Amino acid sequence: MRNMPEILYEDNHLIIVNKRSSDIVQGDKTGDESLDSIVKSYIKEKYGKPGDVFLGVVHRLDRPVSGCVVYARTSKALTRMNEMFRTKDVKKTYWAIVSERPPEDNGTLRHYVKKNEKQNRSFVYNEEVKESKLAELSYSIIARSESYYLLEVDLNTGRHHQIRAQLAFIGCPVKGDLKYGSKRSNDGGGISLHSYRISFIHPVKKELITVTAPLPRDKSWKRFASHQKRD
Repeated sequence: MRNMPEILYEDNHLIIVNKRSSDIVQGDKTGDESLDSIVKSYIKEKYGKPGDVFLGVVHRLDRPVSGCVVYARTSKALTRMNEMFRTKDVKKTYWAIVSERPPEDNGTLRHYVKKNEKQNRSFVYNEEVKESKLAELSYSIIARSESYYLLEVDLNTGRHHQIRAQLAFIGCPVKGDLKYGSKRSNDGGGISLHSYRISFIHPVKKELITVTAPLPRDKSWKRFASHQKRD
């Protein structure tokens, strides 16, 4: 079994972990070991639980993306977290590295996105087309190096591959994201997109929970590691 990733928050109702770019949030057709099975094994061993361990998948990140992933440890927490995601009461902030400077230092991207199941990718349009969905995000440039820009992205909608597809559409594909036009891959096959922070009202305790995921320790992120310390 793969090692358990860093735990960012844990109580009787929720567990939030810092997903690695190679982890699958939930089992799929690849048959590779999934992150939820790793977390279940951790809970089973830590708390000496007999039988099956309940673990609800609250949301997903694409396999090559790293950062905050929330799992529910009870059915009550799962139901309430699902509702908060549906009503957009969960604030999700991502960091993305791009090589091309966006047209403005900060702005809002509003497009229509259509998912192609066979290609497992999304196509972006300026106007609504059949079976497309509105996609909106806000971004700002928060740092730069000699060759790259670090963007902070807040999602206003949660569409398939939304950040990857919308940034590529404006000529700023995420570093390492070959599927959406990056010129070269990253070492290890991940992309430079990180679920940096998640904030919500705890589904049971009713307290504000804000969790930040430390950046991956690869060279793509090292140039911006010092910038994280400002948080």
